[in-house]
Amino acid sequence: MTNKALLILLFLAGWGLASCGGKKSANTAQNQDKTFWQYAKTPPMGWNSWDCYGPTVTEAEVKANTDYMADKLKQHGWEYVVVDIRWYIENDKAGGYNEKDAIYTMDEYGRFTPAVNRFPSAANGMGFKPLADYVHSKGLKFGIHLMRGIPVEAIKKNTPIKDSQVKASEIYSDSLQCGWLRDMKTIDTLKAGAQDYYNSIFNLYASWGVDYVKVDDLSRPYHHGEIAMIRKAIDQTGRPMVFSTSPGATPLKWANHVVNHANMWRICDDFWDNWGMLKPQFKRCADWAPYIGEGHFPDADMLPLGHIALRAERGKDRMTGFTKPEQYTLMNLWSMFRSPLMFGGDLPTNDDFTLSLITNDEVLAVNQNSRNNKELKSENGLIVWTADVPETEDKYVAFFNINDSIASDIQVSLAELGLSGNYSVKDLWSTEDKGTVTEKYTAAAIEPHASVLVRFSKVK
Repeated sequence: MTNKALLILLFLAGWGLASCGGKKSANTAQNQDKTFWQYAKTPPMGWNSWDCYGPTVTEAEVKANTDYMADKLKQHGWEYVVVDIRWYIENDKAGGYNEKDAIYTMDEYGRFTPAVNRFPSAANGMGFKPLADYVHSKGLKFGIHLMRGIPVEAIKKNTPIKDSQVKASEIYSDSLQCGWLRDMKTIDTLKAGAQDYYNSIFNLYASWGVDYVKVDDLSRPYHHGEIAMIRKAIDQTGRPMVFSTSPGATPLKWANHVVNHANMWRICDDFWDNWGMLKPQFKRCADWAPYIGEGHFPDADMLPLGHIALRAERGKDRMTGFTKPEQYTLMNLWSMFRSPLMFGGDLPTNDDFTLSLITNDEVLAVNQNSRNNKELKSENGLIVWTADVPETEDKYVAFFNINDSIASDIQVSLAELGLSGNYSVKDLWSTEDKGTVTEKYTAAAIEPHASVLVRFSKVK
């Protein structure tokens, strides 16, 4: 048997093993020892430049958002500052991407480097290290976005691959090129040198001090081969980088594979600020809830809250299009689902209401520390989610009305919650005491698209 034939057989065997999704497989995966699950034991919380600046963010803007996070959010658990897409383009634009005459910045090994006109501290081959150092000096963590594959520019120039005997033109494939951004070509995982290229870029990122990578064009379709190579490349650096796959929807049949390779993975396409996008998230979150676990989290996408679209890929400069009830519903669902929380608004121009949404420590505790999160019931647009409060007999309960009309009431019994005895109820947003429950609790007159989040606490 030739070496290539053996590689193909191993590849197909891996495909079969990886594709056995389902709850049983996911639970088995959670019992395995995965070092990278230690990198983000709770859902990552941070700021990402995408919703406000699209592919055009500058170093000064990243630093301004870093300063705000350090001053107002760090004490509430927010810690990641992420530079999103196309930081390697000198002349990108808002309202889409400049693919006509883009000016790329790249090193001699075919690895993109930050555009110096946008990130001045990257001059003289410094890359993102000075900016990462700045973020780290504030007690925060630094992340970047990248596209799956190898740059088309590297293939054109046939650049050597660092620490390899092959060149860029020898490892790519024309199949499955990203349809919405053509900066990259697919890396053929069966070709010699393919892993070397991924190793080389992650070694570069490790030298910069990167703590988080959002890798795009991985999930739809699901590129299991490149996901596995990225996992291996991160691991060989020795640096604990959180690995986020994007966009969605990640197919449920690949749940076991993604749990065993990534810290977080998108369950939807890009999420923006309108009810038409929020409503379908309930079904997606219910489907993916069995795969929530320490160090690995299904990702309902960013929080397009506050001041967004200053120079976005889509839409005009605005405050979020969500109503206030919808904003509470967004925070309640993301918290009960334990989705990573990546804030998309421009922090320096934040308003007081938005700040209050992302600094409620009792709500954030639901996202960070609850267990056994699940949709308890859903009927006629009235939905109840529950979660355990660790090391207590308490429960978090969220009531959602996703209808366009007011809900007379949504009721839940202690028996449905698996509880008995007496429980006091506290609203986690208003902090009001809602009385004591011995049998049933009713959330009454919930407005359209609104929700209620409470904690049931055992009365001793």
